[in-house]
Amino acid sequence: MTADQRPPVVFLMGPTASGKTALAVELVQRGAPDGRGFEIISVDSAMVYRGLDIGTAKPDAATLAIAPHRLIDIRDPADPYSAADFRRDALEAIAEIHAAGRIPLLVGGTMLYFKALKDGLSALPATDPAIRSRLQQEFQAEGRAAMAARLAAVDPEAAAKHGENPQRLLRALEVWEITGIPLTRLQAEQPPAADPFPYHLLQLAISPADRAVLSARIEVRFRQMLAAGLVAEVEHLRATGAALHADLPALRAVGYRQVWQYLDGQASCQQMEERGIIATRQLAKRQLTWLRGWDGLQWLDADADDLVGQALKRLVEAGISAP
Repeated sequence: MTADQRPPVVFLMGPTASGKTALAVELVQRGAPDGRGFEIISVDSAMVYRGLDIGTAKPDAATLAIAPHRLIDIRDPADPYSAADFRRDALEAIAEIHAAGRIPLLVGGTMLYFKALKDGLSALPATDPAIRSRLQQEFQAEGRAAMAARLAAVDPEAAAKHGENPQRLLRALEVWEITGIPLTRLQAEQPPAADPFPYHLLQLAISPADRAVLSARIEVRFRQMLAAGLVAEVEHLRATGAALHADLPALRAVGYRQVWQYLDGQASCQQMEERGIIATRQLAKRQLTWLRGWDGLQWLDADADDLVGQALKRLVEAGISAP
């Protein structure tokens, strides 16, 4: 069989608190068996935002000095970042890393971003600023439930899928108003791109084999975030960002949403902590559900001996790197 001559790309996916960043940094330090280096592209819908550091477990300055990450700290929290934005930026970063003779290593837990990058996006109408502004005003006046009911009347499948997410809810309503066609129908009728991701792809996923281990890690890490100053971080965001509100995608991120509610007086400190841990576990469960249905995925046990060596072995077996 002819070897795949396309430029290589490696995905490193996994649930939150599974050890993705630690493994990625070690791979950068070790390099591929054929001598090429890795360069990390973050695939995290919260790390893109400036000022969201503790609650996203964003790599610190010392880690970034060893293993720079692209696509972190590129947006203000008041400026939503979409899957389409990510796909554009990631493809540009991949091309630059290949031009430098390195292997792009895409690391994160935002599965929607991985899917958008690999499979492409439906061709939907561009945002209409006037319609979007009006819908946002109506959302503020009427509330999420009323807007979700409005969407359910014209696109019940989209309402069931996106009704809890203000950004996607408003986008589905906007598409309906622009085209008169439900978002679900437009997406179903869109033919797949001929070659949305023209690279030799190795898809790795990392997680502890024992779900109880992951659950315990999540609890420990969330408590560590609180001890490191997560509440103060959110207080700073509230004080410096006049345009920030709880329904922005940045502040709906796990941890930030619970702390914001606590600062609004909607929960006690203990309730905030408990809810943050529960929400993080639910996020990990959703991430694992995505991954269980992911084609071509190769799993790594986060607690296995010689984890880095196993990952590098997969590169050799995939024909991406010579031993």
